[in-house]
Amino acid sequence: MAVCGSQEDRHGIVLTANYIAKPRGVKTGMAIWQARQCCPNLVVLPPDMAEYIRISKMAGEIYEDYTDQVEPFGLDESWLDVTGSVGLFGSPMTIAKEISNRIKFELGITASIGVSDNKITAKLGSDYKKPDAITRIEEDNYKEIVYPLPVSDLLYVGPATTRKLYSIGITRIGQLAECPVDILNHKLGKMGTVLHMFANGRDVSPVQKSDHIPNIKSVGNSATTPRDLVNDEDVHLMLYLLAESVASRMRELVFRCTVVEVYIRDVDLNSFCRQRKLQNPTCSSAEIAQVAFELFRASYRWEKPVRNIGVRGAGLVEMDSCLQLSMFQDDKKRDKWERIDATVDKLRERYGYMSVQRALMMTDPLLGKINPKDDHTVHPVGYFAG
Repeated sequence: MAVCGSQEDRHGIVLTANYIAKPRGVKTGMAIWQARQCCPNLVVLPPDMAEYIRISKMAGEIYEDYTDQVEPFGLDESWLDVTGSVGLFGSPMTIAKEISNRIKFELGITASIGVSDNKITAKLGSDYKKPDAITRIEEDNYKEIVYPLPVSDLLYVGPATTRKLYSIGITRIGQLAECPVDILNHKLGKMGTVLHMFANGRDVSPVQKSDHIPNIKSVGNSATTPRDLVNDEDVHLMLYLLAESVASRMRELVFRCTVVEVYIRDVDLNSFCRQRKLQNPTCSSAEIAQVAFELFRASYRWEKPVRNIGVRGAGLVEMDSCLQLSMFQDDKKRDKWERIDATVDKLRERYGYMSVQRALMMTDPLLGKINPKDDHTVHPVGYFAG
């Protein structure tokens, strides 16, 4: 069995698979047709995001019964620091067993838990045995458990980094731990030192408190389009649609951006990003879309159609921060468009997203019907941003 995205909306990939399908080769991110080649009898189910979020929140409430230091990592994983809780609830292993039992009894699901003295190794422990296990990894058994694991099991060793490490003969975490740092830095840049520390079980980053709000550095949105984009007009429409979502979220957070970035991926999954520094901060959807379109026009040659497109506002500043007005730019025009956007936000909040649309969206009903605020997930803050 696998939970998969919608093939009609071109999100037809495996989101997760059960522990019967995985040994048969079904992997997260695989296209549904590829998964069926590995497992012809695969049962495909659609995702239920609302239920996923509901269960994740209930699990979080259980965690907070034991500590106020609960740091989410995505929707269904969290780090817990129970250093201050052992006097009340017993050893870390005792707490882990109690949490596991409560999740099983109260939520009807299983959880895999890693117990360690740092976040990176605890994450390794949680992945070590599934679907229902508690793995303790500390100094006394670290090398025995961790060193034989594939290097790709380590947090932040993705496919590209794995290939680079394989090219210098590093396939296991133990080899990464024992490799000289200067060799890793030469191959991986500054991440070489970071991954060397992770491989040796050294991580001093604290687990944030439950009410901790990380500094927001950027706001972005992207979409895999329901059909390939084949000309500038298609891209122009999508950039305006996504810019509206980005600008709206910036207003919710009371920010403006000083950098606009555009992300493009073609049908062969080749991708690139381009960005531009703005002379003045903005949360105007029209200005963000226009800058993004200029970046696209300057960088893309239409050798292949576009499959995925994204817009991001970075270098965020607070709306009430002081601005240097320009003698040569029409700041009143920007202010006017920002106020129009804010009015549109209120109308959509009251009457629904589709109640107000740009005429541009009506030129292509298939692309124009996308609701980027509801239909596309905002990705969680990464480990380094926490």
